[in-house]
Amino acid sequence: MNRHVEALAEEFLGRGHDVRVLAPVDPPGVISRATHKAAAPALDLPDYLTPLGRTVGFGANGSVSNSSILPYSGYVLPRRAVRAGEFDVLHVHEPLAPLVGWNAVLAARTPVVGTFHAYSTKPFPNYAASAMGARRMFNRLSARIAVSEAAAWTGMRWFGGEYTIIPNGVDVDAPPAGLTEPGEELQILFVGRPEERKGLPILLSAFNALVEHVPSRLTVIGAEVEDVTRWLADPELMSSIDVRGRVSEEELWAELYAADLLCAPSLSGESFGMVLTEAFAAGTPVIASGIAGYSDVVTDGVDGLLVPPGDPQRLAEELQRVAHEPQLLAAMGAAARHSAKRYAWPRIADQVTTVYERALAAPAPVGAAARAAHWAGLRPADGNRPIPPQKLPSLDPAPVAQGKRGRRLARRAGFGLATVLGAFLTWEALKRIGLDEVGNSIVESNLSWVVVGFALMSISMFFRAASWYWITRAALPDRPVRRRDVTSATMIGVLMSATLPARLGEPARALALSRRTGRMRETFPVLLGTLVSQTLLNLVALALLGVVIVSTTPLFHSGTKQLFAFSLVPLILLVVVLVAPFVMRQTGNGRLARIGAAAHRAMVQVRAGLKIFRDPREGFAAAAAQLGAWAIQLSACWALLYAFGLDSQAGIGAAAAVLFAVNVTAVVPATPSNIGVFQLAVISVLHTGFGVSTPDALAYGVVLQGVEIATAVTLGLPALVREGLTWSDLRVQALSTAPVHLDPHPRPRRRSDRSHSSVA
Repeated sequence: MNRHVEALAEEFLGRGHDVRVLAPVDPPGVISRATHKAAAPALDLPDYLTPLGRTVGFGANGSVSNSSILPYSGYVLPRRAVRAGEFDVLHVHEPLAPLVGWNAVLAARTPVVGTFHAYSTKPFPNYAASAMGARRMFNRLSARIAVSEAAAWTGMRWFGGEYTIIPNGVDVDAPPAGLTEPGEELQILFVGRPEERKGLPILLSAFNALVEHVPSRLTVIGAEVEDVTRWLADPELMSSIDVRGRVSEEELWAELYAADLLCAPSLSGESFGMVLTEAFAAGTPVIASGIAGYSDVVTDGVDGLLVPPGDPQRLAEELQRVAHEPQLLAAMGAAARHSAKRYAWPRIADQVTTVYERALAAPAPVGAAARAAHWAGLRPADGNRPIPPQKLPSLDPAPVAQGKRGRRLARRAGFGLATVLGAFLTWEALKRIGLDEVGNSIVESNLSWVVVGFALMSISMFFRAASWYWITRAALPDRPVRRRDVTSATMIGVLMSATLPARLGEPARALALSRRTGRMRETFPVLLGTLVSQTLLNLVALALLGVVIVSTTPLFHSGTKQLFAFSLVPLILLVVVLVAPFVMRQTGNGRLARIGAAAHRAMVQVRAGLKIFRDPREGFAAAAAQLGAWAIQLSACWALLYAFGLDSQAGIGAAAAVLFAVNVTAVVPATPSNIGVFQLAVISVLHTGFGVSTPDALAYGVVLQGVEIATAVTLGLPALVREGLTWSDLRVQALSTAPVHLDPHPRPRRRSDRSHSSVA
């Protein structure tokens, strides 16, 4: 958006117009580094710029948004500058952005044109903006521009109104003239920030497979060396990668011109993709994800190729095919340079000028009532009828299918059945026991001791994180393992385990940490092995709980025996991990042999997570921290018994039995978050084993699980914010670790695969 505003302003200045740009500016220094977690670049500010204070960086839409949130820079300065400017037309870029664009629109006394740049599909922020008056504020716009179909979709979907699509422009005279001659290596260029949504891990996974069959070289602009190395499965791959970081505009044009193709594997959230048109201007074709925003720019098979987002296998195949078809690259390069003419800034400026003229010609409100309605945003300033938001079909392509359709349907059916089962079990328990009695038990509990239980449960999570830190450091002695990264990953795993079905928290925390340790495809299996180490320590803790149960109570009924038998599941898993590398060894070159060899390598990496037990000092630290976490959780369970006044009837032995039962039944959860089964396990222990009334036992189970979920949310959400992650991000990281295999002799692209549309 900054490049768009700067280029458009200079185009209008060259035509003799009087242009002022009002925008926040972050000069280099300590303040900018603190508010953006990165150093601000040195800026050569143009004479036509009026600074409007500083900004603060926030994570938004999978990227970083720099917003003015302070009252003076976001409210006072833009209103003062707009009213003092005496402009004929005010052009606000991204009027929704707080607070500069919003206040500029509200302060205007002349026609206002708004350009919408973003593509947003998330309901909450858009509904929140509408609740704060965004729709009424947009009605004060005399004309609305969207840079793409995706940006127009965002406006129509959430705010209504009419939009004229005028794309971002490009300086077609900036790159060198002529076409480059292909070299011996396929020159691939990536331009983008090291953000998850830009898809750099997907490209690196594809490139890792490509270099085995095709002489190729990857240049990365916009990311640093550490941003690249942490995603590499093989560190030797860096010999084929040039990491340039931030470059000047002249260097960018030179790289775009020298590349054989630009690769833009973004995952989502792109409204246009200006780098695509810049590649076109340099005569460089692109391979881009077929997402909303990119599909508006690239004509598949003509000036570039579109591949499914988040699919490293398909991306690698397309890169391999174009490497074997230089004539296709040459044809797409020529078409790309021709396509760039559609986006030349003089042409874009002409279209914007037409919108300005339409805004100036919009009828002014007549009469006090009409002026009041215009001021309040109750009627559109363009004089047309109001157009409400519309429920439009998504522009995003269907996600890459993982596995066969029958298996996906079976997983969904199983999840749905488990959800229904959990709801049924909970309802049956409440119906038989009596909802009123359970509610009374909860209300009469001692809140102070519930808070104590919550605090103890929270402290235990940090002990678990400390144990995993020692285990991980032993398993990855050559990787940068930081305590705070391990703690964040632990809290993310706790959150996922407490709020999602199955045992998703375990791979989730391994994924979250592997992105910090680097070489994700290499370290992820090892981190899974570290979880096995913690499982072994958990078995020791369960055994100790069994000792507490047996030594403090004479009760050892059949239900407890079954729980002990079920606790053998983690032990069986441990045996599998230890034995599998020997069983899975395969010889030969067949498909089964390759699968067996890959599985053998993975299991060897998993077994590397058990190295902690070879070091007595670190092994003792890990064991002490893990067993200490269990001891603190045992105290939390006892504190909740005290909160319900059950401590005299069910003491430390009952707390141990409850902790034992809920952890054993959680090994293979039958329902999402184990709801229903969790409470039944508590009732089985307290009522059958210790004579606690069923209402009190159920109330205790509800509060205990509530404390666990509250602990997970309280600790997990800040960790997600710190990491800038969502569950979908973790899924993307899992995709980037998937192995990519290429056929040494690929089939050429079929004629039917190519588009032969003429370029106008």
